[in-house]
Amino acid sequence: MPFTMRISPFSFNMVNRRRSRRKLVLARLALYLGLLVLSLSLLVSNQASAAPIVRVLEVQGDIVPVVADYLDKAITRAEEDGVSLVVIRLTTPGGLLDTTQRIVQRILNARVPIVVYVAPAGGWAGSAGTFITLAAHVAAMAPGSRIGAATPVSMGTELPEEMKKKVTEDSAAFIRSIAQLRGKDPDQAENAVTEARSYSDSEALQRKLIDIRARDMDDLMNQLDGWKVKVAGDQEVVLNTRGYVIEPHEMNAIESLMHVISNPNIAYLLLSLASIGLIVEISNPGLIFPGVFGGICLLLAFYSLGVLNASWGGVALIMMAFGLFIADLFVTSHGIVTAGGVVSLTLGSLMLFSGGEAYGLEVNRGLIAGVVTFVTAFFVFVLGAVVRGQRRRPAVGREEMVGQKALALTRLQPKGTVLFQGERWDAELDSGSVETGEEVIVTRVDGLKLLVKRK
Repeated sequence: MPFTMRISPFSFNMVNRRRSRRKLVLARLALYLGLLVLSLSLLVSNQASAAPIVRVLEVQGDIVPVVADYLDKAITRAEEDGVSLVVIRLTTPGGLLDTTQRIVQRILNARVPIVVYVAPAGGWAGSAGTFITLAAHVAAMAPGSRIGAATPVSMGTELPEEMKKKVTEDSAAFIRSIAQLRGKDPDQAENAVTEARSYSDSEALQRKLIDIRARDMDDLMNQLDGWKVKVAGDQEVVLNTRGYVIEPHEMNAIESLMHVISNPNIAYLLLSLASIGLIVEISNPGLIFPGVFGGICLLLAFYSLGVLNASWGGVALIMMAFGLFIADLFVTSHGIVTAGGVVSLTLGSLMLFSGGEAYGLEVNRGLIAGVVTFVTAFFVFVLGAVVRGQRRRPAVGREEMVGQKALALTRLQPKGTVLFQGERWDAELDSGSVETGEEVIVTRVDGLKLLVKRK
């Protein structure tokens, strides 16, 4: 009798129930694990978002319009992003007066706390930098840095006494008002303008021109924690810098380039190089590189000159100088025209930036002397030799002509005409005859006639 196994409906249902329970337990376990992972990620995200964001802006070099634009955009972006604090790391020898006023006005009206930190060690908030530092909600300096010497000057030449007094008085009132608004000592601040006083970091702290001396960013953040400031609208803000996160906000490539060339010394060099390149191209057509290089330098120079409010009278004198140098290559003036070019170049260089006032921004006189000397020597000795060499007709000695090849332009029997070094010569064959187009050898020069022989 065959063996058979029967499974009752009850047993089958029990198996299905057990399987369902297992699936349910596994599903609940997966759900709990998913919720745990989500909770942990939200916790980490909340902790990260709770960390105060400190946006750091870098300003190193002259205070020119591109710096004002950079700071304006960066501060506006910080206000929109709701960052906790903006730190401007500053080191500058000075800058343009109107640009300085723009930057100060933007800082005074900022809706986000701004700290100006004169750093690194050895940094300098000179001239325009003094105004910017005092305008901050908190002014800080690194050990070894300095601040002051904020007397306005005219780039290139001295201001008339009456105008100088007027500009100095206005700058003194400007820095007094900033100091009073930020709780600094207005008298010490005014001395930086009227007496060109400069202060070390410890002296600035002692005389209440700054609020903090900090070794580095960590030290600065530790001291700022809990500091109370008032932003635009008289709104009081308590700084929280515990566990801060730094977000650098540097100039982009175009802004960096514009900042580099927005310098009186760079503008002067660009104008000089542009003139040399273009004149070399005009004197030697087809070289291409000097013309392209000179054109690029000229465009960059015009941008820089416009930004710095250059005197176009100075530009005209410099252009006239280069014109005189070129003219002296083609006329006999016994050095008079060249001397006029040197005088014109020197005067134009000194006048180039005499049109606007600035805080500590000027052209280096040593650079002017070096450029004038180099340009004069270049045109007199280098370019002059090239042009004179091109104008001089090549001279070939009689001895050098003997043994050279000539081409028969007519049939030589024995007399005829040959082509020698690009010129037509009368020729006489020593013997026999030579057909047109054949080559012959020069054996002797007899006046304006060549004696030749068959090749």
